[in-house]
Amino acid sequence: MAAEIGRDDLQTLLSETSSTDIDDQVTKLAFKNEKSGNVWTALAHIITAVIGSGVLSLAWSMSQLGWIAAPLTMMAFASVTLTSAMFLIECYKSPDPDYGPAINGSYLDAVRTILGKKSAWVCGIIVRINFIKLGIVYTITSSISMRAIQRSNCFHNEGHKAACKYGVTYYMIIFGIIQALVSQIPDFRNTEWLSVIAAIMSFTYSIIGSALGLAKVIENGEIKGSIGGVPTSTPAKKVWVIAQALGDIAFAFPFSVIFLEIQDTLRSNPPEKVTMKKASIMAVCISSFFYLCCGGLGYAAFGNSTPGNLLTGFGFYEPYWLIDFANACVVLHLVGGYQVFSQPLFAITERWITKKFPNCRTLHEDYIPKPIPGLRLNLLRLCFRTTYVAFTTGFAILFPYFNQVVGVAGAINFWPVVVYFPVEMYLVQKNIGPRTKKSIILRIYCFVTLLVILYAFVGSIKGLITARLS
Repeated sequence: MAAEIGRDDLQTLLSETSSTDIDDQVTKLAFKNEKSGNVWTALAHIITAVIGSGVLSLAWSMSQLGWIAAPLTMMAFASVTLTSAMFLIECYKSPDPDYGPAINGSYLDAVRTILGKKSAWVCGIIVRINFIKLGIVYTITSSISMRAIQRSNCFHNEGHKAACKYGVTYYMIIFGIIQALVSQIPDFRNTEWLSVIAAIMSFTYSIIGSALGLAKVIENGEIKGSIGGVPTSTPAKKVWVIAQALGDIAFAFPFSVIFLEIQDTLRSNPPEKVTMKKASIMAVCISSFFYLCCGGLGYAAFGNSTPGNLLTGFGFYEPYWLIDFANACVVLHLVGGYQVFSQPLFAITERWITKKFPNCRTLHEDYIPKPIPGLRLNLLRLCFRTTYVAFTTGFAILFPYFNQVVGVAGAINFWPVVVYFPVEMYLVQKNIGPRTKKSIILRIYCFVTLLVILYAFVGSIKGLITARLS
């Protein structure tokens, strides 16, 4: 998941933010430069945002669900994501979806304009949680990929049956130190290059994982797996691992938070909603096909022994250099991805603090160390951002369980961001009454998806606690 933020967006957002409405604000994510975009640029932005580290757990998720339920579940999440996109397309302009005149250039703008400030306040909190959860997931994923590089070289040198056991905490601390340093970059205008690197890296390791899975299937001479998925000792255990698998799949799909930012880059002829509809359908089809290939090839290669993380679970040993390269791509992607999703949170929080203490010079002034004239340090940045990185790193050290944390992260805000707010805005935009047939159907849709996501969330939390206590 990567996003690219325009040079002027953060300044615009902050200029509109006062100390009284700060909690209604959240950063305007990416893709908002000159409005010259077309269906292909929109498609590229969506694909770049969607395909990321979530792909690494899809093979495991498929192994828990089996050959019938897994593809159907992925298609169901793809359908929900596409439905959300179709609703959000109608929310770009308001009060009239076709003529405006108001333009909602971000998800939060749309929620505030259409549903009001209270809904925007809640939405802002949810989006902030999204940023924090990604920081934690990226810390865990990067650290186990760094450890996997060391293990891969150990297996290559000492044989596949060697112990090669290494702790992950050391690598989490290394990743945290790197992020604490990179986080001192003042603002997003200096981090656009991170998005480019992150996008390239995510495609690289995803394709390598799929290729290794295909090679393993050819080597085995058979397609492994079963209709019911991995058997468990008790039916109850199966119920909970299925819930966790649903959370992992939910983590891989959504792009709702950045959807309107992408639409805001499109030229107005043809109308933005026409272009965005085409791009959304193409993006969901491509990403779904890509996910089915990645998850399906991994499951077909390993069957019931499918690892939780396709690149670090050591179903693959050779070619070790390719596995090392893929894991290095994961680390590079997530170093950039961490900043892409943390810098907006840094900016909005620091703006609030400086407005609270306008006369405190130490919070406002930058210091340039003499030995490094290009470096700009700020006491507020140094303290707050380092504390934030320490928090995400500490949480990751406390719960270093990839599949369980990804499951919780996928389920924690999927329903409000992907289902609830888009549906509510669509009902208002289209002036659909509460007792109409369409309204009732959409309410049922919201309720059913809520039950599924609650099931995934509870199951993922249980898996996280069980992993911690075991």
